[in-house]
Amino acid sequence: MAKLKITLVRSLIGRPESQRKTVRSLGLTKTNSSVIHEDTPQIRGMINKVTHLLKVEEV
Repeated sequence: MAKLKITLVRSLIGRPESQRKTVRSLGLTKTNSSVIHEDTPQIRGMINKVTHLLKVEEV
């Protein structure tokens, strides 16, 4: 299965609580922090919810 490198590129200040929780559940804490996850439907759904805050690359 493919892996995704997810980077938080926009701040969470002023964002709704549901978006903040989604970003935290992906494992991202600070701006420019990155995590690597498997490409699963659950992860894709979280990415789609906050795609305007993230940069996603295939690894």
